[in-house]
Amino acid sequence: MLLYVIVYDLPDNKRRQKIHDLLEGYGQWVQYSTFECWLSSDKYAELQKRLRCQLNLDEDSIRFYPLSRHTVAQVETWGIGPPLWKMPGSTIV
Repeated sequence: MLLYVIVYDLPDNKRRQKIHDLLEGYGQWVQYSTFECWLSSDKYAELQKRLRCQLNLDEDSIRFYPLSRHTVAQVETWGIGPPLWKMPGSTIV
């Protein structure tokens, strides 16, 4: 299981809300158009498949940043907002 930072930029408000709502089912909203999601490889593939159905790749941009456990341990958060989203203690696949 990896932590993915997912960042998106969509010009269409309706489509942006759909992407936001979809991502809420997979992780934590941490900043405007930014989510942190702990995902197994199966859940990651599922999420990507669902996102592809919603996006217009001629207009939209989405980025997936996988973070290893080593890298996650080095993440710093400053200021207001939620702390780094910790990996769940148990996972239902």
